[in-house]
Amino acid sequence: MRVAFVYPPFLKDGKIPLLGQNRQFKYTHSGQIKIFPLIPAYTVTMLKQAGHEALFLDAINRGMDGAQFEKQLFDFKPDMIVLETKTPIIKDHWKWADYIKLQKPECKLVFTGDHVSFFPEETLQKCKADYVAAGGDFDVSILNLVRYLEGRGGMPAGIYYRAPVASLPQHAGIHEIKNSGRPMLFDNLDSLPFIDRDLTRWSIYGEAYLYRPAAYILSGRGCGREGKELGGTCTFCIWQHAFWQRRARLRSAKNVADEIEMLVKKYGVYEIFDDNESGPVWSQLWLEEFLHEIEKRGLKGKFVFSCNARAENLTEEKCRLMKAIGFRLLKVGLESGSTETLHRIGKLETVEEIMENVKRAKRYGFRVMLTMMVGYPWETVKDVKLTYKAAKNMMLYKTHFGDSLQASIIMPYPGTPLYREAENNGWLTDEAKDYEKMDMEHDILKSNYDNARWCKKMWNIHKNPLFLMKSLLTLRDKRDWALAVRGVKSLVGHTKDY
Repeated sequence: MRVAFVYPPFLKDGKIPLLGQNRQFKYTHSGQIKIFPLIPAYTVTMLKQAGHEALFLDAINRGMDGAQFEKQLFDFKPDMIVLETKTPIIKDHWKWADYIKLQKPECKLVFTGDHVSFFPEETLQKCKADYVAAGGDFDVSILNLVRYLEGRGGMPAGIYYRAPVASLPQHAGIHEIKNSGRPMLFDNLDSLPFIDRDLTRWSIYGEAYLYRPAAYILSGRGCGREGKELGGTCTFCIWQHAFWQRRARLRSAKNVADEIEMLVKKYGVYEIFDDNESGPVWSQLWLEEFLHEIEKRGLKGKFVFSCNARAENLTEEKCRLMKAIGFRLLKVGLESGSTETLHRIGKLETVEEIMENVKRAKRYGFRVMLTMMVGYPWETVKDVKLTYKAAKNMMLYKTHFGDSLQASIIMPYPGTPLYREAENNGWLTDEAKDYEKMDMEHDILKSNYDNARWCKKMWNIHKNPLFLMKSLLTLRDKRDWALAVRGVKSLVGHTKDY
């Protein structure tokens, strides 16, 4: 079969939609955010290795217009088109799906993503899509769906589709929505192939805070916690609940080292960003094994490693191991400066514990990117001031060039525990009735302060004279200067968003 995985070009008032590999969706003026869509990249890689023709057509990050996108898609002559969607853009995708089915009625159209994983029947009712592949391991299920359509296996779990009503004649044209059962998680991640970087145009991707050349990987899937069977406790995190069933799986340290060795030697990659939710740093054993792997391969000092990380994992021993491995930047969720808020959204740490562990990481020389949110309906101005104060305190502590933060408005997507809590407590605004307004520009939750103002104020910590001076004094080489230029451009775009 000929299968295309696509991101059609949709702009909003000149702003770019952040869709692929994004837990939170927004439109932005910043052109410096091009996150590599990892599970879609696995999808086309696996299809190609299985002998199918595969096209990875990311019109958003390639800056293509509608005519360019359609020409390349139609020239490919796909038998199947796969589309990742998300709540704020799904109505546009429904319209696009109906348009495509008019152009190519025989082409099978498959929707994936976190929204359709919670509400798969809705998309089959609202547009002419043929299938919904629910769950996070849709790379595996789509490959198996293609095999099923070729008569080479059964229907994989997690697939929703239309079928004629059994009690009526088929020519009646009346269908009902059926499914093949709950999505299954694939445990043998080491058996998956390494992403085909050429097929997926890896070099166009990267974010302002990463050194170049940069490549994204997944060390595993799901937000892990040391010694705990279940991870992913945060009530706002749609991926943990829609994709990963709150389970965490890691690839072996050897398997990840094999991929990094290939990226360094074949493509000259310098920075590896692991976009697994809590990185691999929740497992001390994994870090020990990974250090051994890169030492025996002579890879130490040939690359730097950055990842997402829970603050609770930044212990003395783990920081020591990460330093020996060559970790550079850690993306850490603060989320709020109120411990009460942290506990209400399912984070198990206190603000004091987060600050202590982040400062430990900074003492080891790691760059830290803090993420935080505003607009919690139970918070007051006093609480958001605590968030600002905590963020500023950590940003100004042992500041090195590369430290940064991200601030956004809390967005409880339908299906998450936080959204259900908001429904039960009457916290949803009228704008919550419209999917397209869940774009981090509208107040979906009732708030007691000006969300946009506080977001902008937090972003502007980057402009604090002391932060700027410390950052400039620690600029070291041309990589830093190139990153600084990208960072300024990104900051201008982000502040314009608010």
